[in-house]
Amino acid sequence: MPSLNDPVKLPSGLVFPNRLVKAAMAELLGGFWNVPTPSLLKVYEQWGRGNWGGILTGNVQVDVNHLGTPFDPALAGEYTDPNTNKELVETWRKYANASQEHGPPAIVQLCHPGRQSLRIAGRRGPFASPIAPSPIPLEMGDSFLQRWMGWFAFPPPREMTQADIDLVTRQFVDSARLMADAGFSGVELHGAHGYLIDQFLNPKSNIRTDAYGGSAENRARFLLDILHAIRAVVPPTFCIGVKFNSADHSSANFEDTMTQIGLLAEAGIDFIEISGGSYEDPTMFGHVQEQKSTRTAAREAFFLEFATAVRTRYPSLILMLTGGFRTRAGAEYALSQNACDLIGIGRPAAIDPSFASLLLDDSLPEDEAQLVLKKVMVPFWAKWIPLSAVGAGWESSYYTRQIQRIARGLRTIVPV
Repeated sequence: MPSLNDPVKLPSGLVFPNRLVKAAMAELLGGFWNVPTPSLLKVYEQWGRGNWGGILTGNVQVDVNHLGTPFDPALAGEYTDPNTNKELVETWRKYANASQEHGPPAIVQLCHPGRQSLRIAGRRGPFASPIAPSPIPLEMGDSFLQRWMGWFAFPPPREMTQADIDLVTRQFVDSARLMADAGFSGVELHGAHGYLIDQFLNPKSNIRTDAYGGSAENRARFLLDILHAIRAVVPPTFCIGVKFNSADHSSANFEDTMTQIGLLAEAGIDFIEISGGSYEDPTMFGHVQEQKSTRTAAREAFFLEFATAVRTRYPSLILMLTGGFRTRAGAEYALSQNACDLIGIGRPAAIDPSFASLLLDDSLPEDEAQLVLKKVMVPFWAKWIPLSAVGAGWESSYYTRQIQRIARGLRTIVPV
């Protein structure tokens, strides 16, 4: 049986010393200037000491005009080269060093929020439209109040022109080049959780009739063009992964999803991280359907069945499964089912930066190799706001606050 302590070698040659990866979480520590702040570096220095096989950063936005939150780190302009942009490279090199100086490779999650850019986030201004593959606004509910609140938080997007597509592609490439020059081990393109790449992949948010819409292959073109363009300008040992949304096995677009994953496999992707959800359907915050298995270990992995289906179709792909892992038993169960190669762990790492050491310590009995997290209670006033994302967002923000406590040198608080 595979062990959590096993190293994993990616096609690029990068090696994760064990199978446990600190998953991406929102830190909100980019400050008003949207740069890696000393507080952000302190958190990643702590995770770097935690015996993780790898570290995924939170969102790094490729365009400071379009942010998911007002405090995301972001690329503020065009990146040329290390000599022209010495200060910029040095700023990000500090981030890379803080994450990696104690051993684990760090992978930067590159993102563009598309239509999921809050009205108050980004330097485009509160009345400027976000961009998306198609001018389809977020659907936060059916009632008048839900629609109004959705419009207030997320302005309706405008459809991207070819010039927009070319610009965003270049921004992803520039960001990846910067991260490579700064010393990071790789990047992960965020193609899940309803952000821009996922919006192109998904037929519900992409109704284009040009080369970027229609078939599953066309909808994947935006992502594949970015991937190929990055690979052409970064070192061959620089890792490129993709975070990908899971799909219901019975859904009409399941085969399209498998086709798109196959295209990524053909493109030579280093790994695919399987996750799920969006602001419209906040699965990523833990609001998931119960797994069919009655075993506790099986229920722990939110997207286990989907990962198993991907493994069956594409057995050579390196798969990371993220969402719901809290115990050594749950992580080992996912490995025993051959559902994944890497285990992504988020919220336990926000409570205990060294949670990986706990799971990897074979001397600890099973009942100690875990961190059970109760559901975060939503305040009474939030229950009057008729948006499902509010409760989910409150729970997510709880763990963001714990990350910020780590940055301030304070003890974290386990939800009770």
